Amino acid sequence: MPIRVVIGEDDVLLREGVSRILSGAGFDVVAESGDAVDFLRKARAHKPDVAVVDVQMPPNHEDDGLQAALELRAGAPDTGILVLSQYYEEAFAVELIAGHPDGVGYLLKESVGDVSSFVDAVTRVAQGGTALDPVVVGRMLGRRDRGPLDCLTPRERDVLAEMAEGKSNRGIADSLYVTEAAVQKHVGSIFRKLGLGPTTNQHRRVVAVLTFVRASRGR
Repeated sequence: MPIRVVIGEDDVLLREGVSRILSGAGFDVVAESGDAVDFLRKARAHKPDVAVVDVQMPPNHEDDGLQAALELRAGAPDTGILVLSQYYEEAFAVELIAGHPDGVGYLLKESVGDVSSFVDAVTRVAQGGTALDPVVVGRMLGRRDRGPLDCLTPRERDVLAEMAEGKSNRGIADSLYVTEAAVQKHVGSIFRKLGLGPTTNQHRRVVAVLTFVRASRGR
């Protein structure tokens, strides 16, 4: 079955563009909306696998879209949430990710132009993974030298940053130009240093990303 998507975006051109990109990639776009209230109503009715929603939407043009997404998530925790934003706002990213980081993503709108990466991000979020825009990760890395991340080596921090973008070990290896075996070794070391004992590998990755996000705020 194709991944079912609801889109919330008040910019008509961008909304239609996102819809066409996802439909062309084999997703089932079941509903679209340009208003946060209507978006939430449609998302609850259609029960999609993932919702792609703009942070700032009518009626108030503030963080209406983000709040609607969080409300949707509270009632349907298995629904993936991929938030789009015109600008990087740390408070928005942390509010979305810090409480429940699996199945969420935060991308800048400009990244939609990279079609393959955007489609990959929507897919990962729909499947319970995490997708953070590289710009967002870069901003967080600027404040990563505090708290629990102090124990990590520079290379381990690089691996954790790639992990925060939602990449697999193979994807991390390709980005850092190292072997997949080397990435597996670094990931294991990250888990040990952050005190993440034996459990499912996917769960430990989520907790590691959550630690990364919290550390970026100096918590």
